[in-house]
Amino acid sequence: MLWVKLRNRKFGFKFRRQENLKKAIADFVCYERRVWIELDGSQHLNSETDKTRDQFFSEQGWLVLRFWNSELQENLEGVLETIYEACNSRPPQRAPKM
Repeated sequence: MLWVKLRNRKFGFKFRRQENLKKAIADFVCYERRVWIELDGSQHLNSETDKTRDQFFSEQGWLVLRFWNSELQENLEGVLETIYEACNSRPPQRAPKM
């Protein structure tokens, strides 16, 4: 559902899905703005692995956004607004060398 809104620059930014970065796979990533998006189910609740990975990528200059699957289902427009604002708030970047 989210990919339909993000793909082909419909959202104004180029996103890729299921992108492999440093042995971690992002659900969606925008290299130009260094925004990493994860859609999480209940198995991610209080995940130390996720916290460690988020911290690592934040230290590398990425903004990591996490949304619950239920949030996407119930508030797609709100999720899109958050992503759009996050992308617009970050300066354009060159593709990372990771």
